[in-house]
Amino acid sequence: MLPPLAMAKRVMGAPSGAHHAAASQGVPGKKSPPSTATTTGGTGTGSEPSHQQQLDGRILEVPNLRVFTFAELRAATRNFKADTVLGEGGFGRVHKGWVDERTMSPARNGAGVPVAVKKLNPESLQGVQEWQSEVNFLGRLSHPNLVRLLGYCWEDKELLLVYEYMAKGSLENHLFRSEPRKGGGAAQLLLPWSLRLRIAIGAARGLAFLHSSEKHVIYRDFKASNILLDTHFNAKLSDFGLAKDGPAGGSSHVTTRVMGTYGYAAPEYVATGHLYVKSDVYGFGVVLLEILTGLRALDTDRPAPQHNLVDWAKPYLADRRRLARLVDPRLEGQYPSRGAQRAAQLTLRCLAADHTNRPSMREVVAVLEEIESMSSSRAAARLDGSASPRPPTARSGHSQRPGSGSSLDWAAPAPAGGHSAHPSARVTR
Repeated sequence: MLPPLAMAKRVMGAPSGAHHAAASQGVPGKKSPPSTATTTGGTGTGSEPSHQQQLDGRILEVPNLRVFTFAELRAATRNFKADTVLGEGGFGRVHKGWVDERTMSPARNGAGVPVAVKKLNPESLQGVQEWQSEVNFLGRLSHPNLVRLLGYCWEDKELLLVYEYMAKGSLENHLFRSEPRKGGGAAQLLLPWSLRLRIAIGAARGLAFLHSSEKHVIYRDFKASNILLDTHFNAKLSDFGLAKDGPAGGSSHVTTRVMGTYGYAAPEYVATGHLYVKSDVYGFGVVLLEILTGLRALDTDRPAPQHNLVDWAKPYLADRRRLARLVDPRLEGQYPSRGAQRAAQLTLRCLAADHTNRPSMREVVAVLEEIESMSSSRAAARLDGSASPRPPTARSGHSQRPGSGSSLDWAAPAPAGGHSAHPSARVTR
């Protein structure tokens, strides 16, 4: 059985018999490997539609993945030592490992190139299904804004996936986790407006590529924790465990068991199980709202009317005079008001209750690029002629209230004539 429903967990429905049957095709112990998996050296030479080329991505005929042995990955992670753990969840743990850049063989700690090794829980049916989905999708999709799957291991009951290492972690960490790191390390860096916008554009391009692919891939779990950042803060989508091929044969949607994360899943999908390509657009709108406000989509530590960010924020998004009270106060007003207004308007469109009223991700990319261009032009006039994004600044003196999902516990200066409407200004110890 799959785990019971819990806040911000991935399973949002009961398991069906069809899923149990389908999973048996990829269960370890079967004689044949996944139908789409290949060994080292596989190539993708299939013709690609021009619209895919315009998005700087490729769809391979078959995956081009390195098949690792369990012994190799054990050596690369120093026997999966605790100090190599990057994160963990219901699927298992992600470890940092090291491999030779040319041969991909295990390397000494600090030598070669770092990789992220996801070790899935073989006892979890969901873990088996997600492993298969990652190989099928990420193994064939190549785009600058998708995390690269480098290889996999399927040995006895061991299921592992090997990805490129994303040095800056997740967008979630930078938006919501401001506490100093363990061991006295520096606090997370605060993302300035220009960098938030660039991250949003990168994530939008990745999603647009998926939607424009031949099978109209539906990502199904778009959220801040699945947007990873490399050394230069380039955004890449990760975790394709819930991805699905989109509707075919003239159908408008696919009907499937409801899975995803509360607060991000589109209302039509939660209510009916009907999954549309534009169901992903709703999730993007939620993340864009988180980027704008610095607040989590769901947080029961906020006052009751503000538990659900989308429900609470919509009136502010629609009113440009009230919008300034919604924007993350940590930005200290360092953002273009016109750009914020355009971003708010776009967020509202993405969050439309009727999926047909949401923009396509191609349109989302175009609007965000316009906002970036507008913001850069104004910044160039103000900041010594430089249109480059300001680097992130360290957060100091503003830590998250223990147990709170809210981004901070201090109040920015209130607008003239009233108090700040930002929920973080109302958190009390």
